[in-house]
Amino acid sequence: MANNKNVATTVTELITPTVEELGYWLWDVEFVREAADWYLRITIDNEAGITIEDCEKVHRAIDPMLDEADPIEVSYHLEVSSPGLEREIRTDMHFEACIGEKIQVKLFTKLDSKKEYVGILKAYENKEIILETDEGEKKIERKAASKIRTVFDF
Repeated sequence: MANNKNVATTVTELITPTVEELGYWLWDVEFVREAADWYLRITIDNEAGITIEDCEKVHRAIDPMLDEADPIEVSYHLEVSSPGLEREIRTDMHFEACIGEKIQVKLFTKLDSKKEYVGILKAYENKEIILETDEGEKKIERKAASKIRTVFDF
């Protein structure tokens, strides 16, 4: 069985041109096992936001491509969705797309006696998150963060 990260990379390379041709950008590709089943999760986005029709359109376009290229050795469920209002930030592209947005950074260990910071993402440079918090600017190394996501105030 190919490693999950390799599957995600292969699928990303395979479907990105088609997803972009349809007017979307590829936010994320995950290949994960949940209980006995495997899931290939494709997350798409665009300026206008994503509807169920958008997800169906992309699903219909990439499903035959995946069947033909057959990059996955096991049976799996294909899911296409939007990243939602509160989305996980995992890649350099995600950081670039979220500059100016409010984000939450959870840390593996405490930094200045706190394990979580919320603020406006000012920049992402040299694997360092630069956050404007209520207490001022905070620089956090990317590798110190266990989970990073956007925050939407409802």
